[in-house]
Amino acid sequence: MKITGILFDKDGTLIDFMASWMPAITEAANYFANNEPDIVDEMLSASGYNKHNHSIAAGSLLAAANNQQIADCWSQFLEIEADSKMLAKLDQIFQHHNFRSCVAVTDLPSLFDELRSRGIKLGLATSDSEQGAKKTLQALNVTQQLDFVCGYDSGFGIKPEAGMVQAFCKATGLDVQHIMVVGDNTHDLHMAHNAGAKLAVGVLTGTSKAVNLHEADYILDNIADIPELLDNIL
Repeated sequence: MKITGILFDKDGTLIDFMASWMPAITEAANYFANNEPDIVDEMLSASGYNKHNHSIAAGSLLAAANNQQIADCWSQFLEIEADSKMLAKLDQIFQHHNFRSCVAVTDLPSLFDELRSRGIKLGLATSDSEQGAKKTLQALNVTQQLDFVCGYDSGFGIKPEAGMVQAFCKATGLDVQHIMVVGDNTHDLHMAHNAGAKLAVGVLTGTSKAVNLHEADYILDNIADIPELLDNIL
């Protein structure tokens, strides 16, 4: 089996979800709720956060949705609409934290060097904004190692649609039958299946447990295990 391209999710896949995102999510919720704790609790609970065990539900809005979908949810508890102004502020807060707070799940520069040495093209497809994704890659010092980057606002559709995978293939000239999609949520797996990717690989560094990722072809503890997986399936 020849894998010539790997398309990664970002949050919970390249970076530790809770460590990287909870500061941003908490700041944004408090900003829009004017620091009213009851409203903040309602907003976070409705979008997937459980404050009792400090976790985010697999497949929830905070785990897998894009910023517009989060804004739509939160606006129900606020005296504002989920308009372009709210979305711009949400993007601004998230992008600030993408650069300042992201925590990689492994040594990404070394891993990407290893994969590229095998002739594999690398891409990133996220439900975050494209600019937010690029800020994260810059903070992680891996910008130059990615051949393709897209977000929910890049014009290729949203997960779990096939468009992001198709755009990666078009940008790199690769056949979808040689593509591996890697992510921590069912949205990533369904995107892979909808696009006809060769492999859909789940990872356990995000908000999902193995039982949530049963539709994956393989489930890994961490993306650091990808080279070994490639060795075993070739």
